[in-house]
Formats: sequence, structure tokens, C-alpha cells
Amino acid sequence: MDLPDFGIPEQLASRMSMAEQYEYLRTKLTRRRALVSAGAFAGGGLLAGCSSPSGTVRRGSAPSPSVTGQVHGSVVTPFGRHLAFGADPKTQMRVSWQVPLAVRRPYLRVGTHPGQLSRKVGAEVRALHTPGVTGVRPALDQYYVHAALDGLRPGTTYYYGVGHDGFDPASPAHRSTVDSFRTAPANPEKFVFTAFGDQGVSSAALANDKVLLRQNPAFHLHAGDICYADGTGSGKKSDGFDPGYWDLFLKQTEPVAKSVPWMVTTGNHDMEAWYSPDGYGGQAARFSLPDSGFDPRTAPGVYSFTYGNVGVVALDANDVSYEIPANQGYSGGQQTKWLDRKLGELRSSAAVDFIVVFFHHCAYSTSAHASDGGVRAAWLPLFDKHQVDLVINGHNHVYERTDAVKKGAVGRAVPVGGSTDPTRDGIVYVTAGGGGKDLYGFPSGVKDSYEGHVGRHESVSSFHWTKSQDQQRETVEWSRVRYAGFSFLSVEAEAGTTPRLKVSALAESGGRIDHFEVRRGR
Repeated sequence: MDLPDFGIPEQLASRMSMAEQYEYLRTKLTRRRALVSAGAFAGGGLLAGCSSPSGTVRRGSAPSPSVTGQVHGSVVTPFGRHLAFGADPKTQMRVSWQVPLAVRRPYLRVGTHPGQLSRKVGAEVRALHTPGVTGVRPALDQYYVHAALDGLRPGTTYYYGVGHDGFDPASPAHRSTVDSFRTAPANPEKFVFTAFGDQGVSSAALANDKVLLRQNPAFHLHAGDICYADGTGSGKKSDGFDPGYWDLFLKQTEPVAKSVPWMVTTGNHDMEAWYSPDGYGGQAARFSLPDSGFDPRTAPGVYSFTYGNVGVVALDANDVSYEIPANQGYSGGQQTKWLDRKLGELRSSAAVDFIVVFFHHCAYSTSAHASDGGVRAAWLPLFDKHQVDLVINGHNHVYERTDAVKKGAVGRAVPVGGSTDPTRDGIVYVTAGGGGKDLYGFPSGVKDSYEGHVGRHESVSSFHWTKSQDQQRETVEWSRVRYAGFSFLSVEAEAGTTPRLKVSALAESGGRIDHFEVRRGR
């Protein structure tokens, strides 16, 4: 698939060497997927080839002798830092980063003062080899590094730096690389989280990140289609694929993800068939996410965590999708059984007021991909059963928000500025697919309708995907807010005697395009 038609975004170009910029533009102009790893140039030399089998993930800290002999560790600079919670956000954080060449003894330094990083934690290298394709792309080795921090104090700001032999983040030369994160509070309090899907590498993605960071979110939910290294999204080895996009993506995202836990799930473009039978070896190498009880190498996008009074559940909709069947049924129904148990645990917890579920394929949307009947059949009965409060999807590159939906129909109209009670009205579903990838639109004749530009509410002719991969036509009344622009969700959670979720959608300009409240009956 061709690269998007844009030059190098200014903020991204400022972090790239001339060699990196040359490769970026050369690939765009020739429409050839032969981008050499940007990080490899930054390290002072090209990555050496690897004799491992095609599409393997190799774990461990021992580098290949042929690679380590090329350069000293002092010239290998870590990049692409990104955080994620462990199973308990109050006491656990996972720090991940990338190095352009294999390094010796990678580690993380951490402390409660930027000048006193006394605790040193060893890190794990997950080396990822992508085989070359003659005339299309060279073989590429990438090195992802992960450190697990446990036993942290709730509600505490920690400072950290990442390094390896020859590169000490505590040294004066590298002290500018030290950054910080904050653990979840011991008791519920007001906080904000953000969400979108379908990000990619673009100037719009950078703009969204910049506005997002101004919301000071406690964490960010990424609803899949993270990078678009796989440009086709069918989950097959015949897909167009360029692993070098991940280097660009992690550099682009680092300014926000180095301090805001970046909680991702799996989209269809994240099924990278070169790394494992289900295509998830790449995601397992690049991200460390909470343990769900599934093998993280085969289901990295399935997990749950609780922050304050909000329980969050991440799902892999590739497992149930009718539209894109490459991984349909891969869990043998285990993910849906886990979902039923997890939602039941969260709903019965006295500490949890709200349950937020996020995944890629849309349950309710009228844009290009429309709605996935597989998602509806497998999961919507469970969402109703356990009274989920908010569902966030991506996949369609727009913002679209439903009224409260109950048993497939409108349970309550929720106009811009309205409120809803899931115990009575049903669930609001949000498509937040305007993260930065090329935008879609809505069916012919259907107009945008959003805050400041609200049109007359109308029924919309749309469709949903069936198990036979047919498009079943349907006329829907639930499409309440539509915005065909880059955007993201910003959700403020309040605890106390009247807990609520204040949900807003913001355009990349920072302007608000939607807002509503979720309150549970008391």
C-alpha cells in the first residue's frame, strides 16, 4: 500500500537524522516499501542481518556477537520509550523502549527524585526479525527492551531513565533523557483518561498527541490499528508490510507515551503475519501489557485493569470479527468466557463505579466499515448483562457516537450535552477512529452533526457484516453525533456520592465536538 501523501511532519523531522529523512522521503516518492530502520542509522550503522528463522521473536539480554562488535554502547541511543500499567496501576509500571542495535546488559534506573535514580532494574530484550522480500524490502532486525517495575507506592511520581553498558542515564551526558510517571492513587479521585484508534504516522497524529498531552491524562487507551506497518490489514503474509514504520511511530509517540501509559489493543492492521501463526508476535515484542491469564504472546491485546473507580477491559475483536476473518475464532471462545467472568468481577466490586470496554471493530457505526455482526453476536449480550457504561471502538476513521443503545435499539436519546444512566437506558458506543490515519466519511447524503453544528436527527441507511461476509442492510436511529475529522476522546471520571463520567470529544485543534455524561442510578 502506498504511503500517505504528506511530507515529514516538522516535529518528527526534528528528531530524525538526515539519513532517516532521506529514507523516509525516498520511500514515499518511489512508492516502494523498502524503508531501512530509522533507528539503525541513528545508532551509527546499519543493522546486521540475522540467521534466525523467519518471523521469530528472540527473548533475552545476550546480543549477537556479530552485532555488538560493530559499535560501542556509548553511541547507541535508546528511543521510542512507552509506558504501560501492570495488573495493578497503583504499584506496577512497565517501561519499554527500542535500541537501534543490540546492546549489553540493558537496564532502567528509577527513583523519586530526578537526581537520585538509585534503584537499578535489569531489562529484557525482545529481538524481532523480519525476513526480507526480494525487490520489496530488506530483512530487518529490531530490538525492543522491557523493564518491569513492581512494589511501587500508590499516588507517587517516579523518575526514570533507560540505558545499557556504555549509556548511563544518570550520567551528566544523558541526564536530559530522564523522565517521569505517576502511579495510580490508593483511593479513587478525579482523573482524566483519553482514547482513540487508527493512529499511524502523520502530521495529524502528531497534532492529536499534542492536544491529548494537554489534557494531562492518567492513561491513554489505543483502540487498535496502531502503526500501519501492515498497510493492507487482512492478516496475511501477502499484505504490504514495512517494519521500519514502527521505528518512526515509536519516535513520533515518545513525547507523550514516555509519561502517559499507552494502553493498546489489537486492530486488523496489527495482525502481522510474519511473526507467529496469529500474527501477534510483533505486538508481543513491542509492548508489555497487563497479564490477563492468556499467553501474552498469543493474545497481547486482551487484559483488564482498574484505575480509581473505573474498571477498563481491552478486547481483541479480530477473534469475533465477521468482516475480516483471518483470526476469527482463534481463542476457541475463551476470550468471550473470560470477558463474562471479568465483567462480573468488576460489576460486583464495591471499588468500581464504571466499566469501560475498548476494542477495534465497531459494534455500531455507519462509516465505511459500518458495524461488525460478529462483535454484536458475541459480546453485546454480555455488555447488557453486566451494564457496561461506555464502549470505545476504532476501525472507522471518524468520530461517531450513538444514543444509549439497549438490546439493539435506542433506549434513550442522548443529544450533545445530554446524560444517560446505563442501569436504565442502555450503553453509549463511541467510534473514536480519528487518531491520525487518513479519514473516512459517512454514507452519501448523511451530514456531519456535532457540537456547534447539530443538524436535524435522522435515520441513516447503513449495514452490518454477517458471518458469511455479506453486508446486511439496516436503517438505524442510533447515530447521534458524527464528525469526519481527526479527534480523540477525553473522559473525566469522578468518584464520591455522585460518581460520573464526563465524556468529551476534542478535535485536533483542541475544540470540543461532543460531550455527554454517564451517571449510574443510586
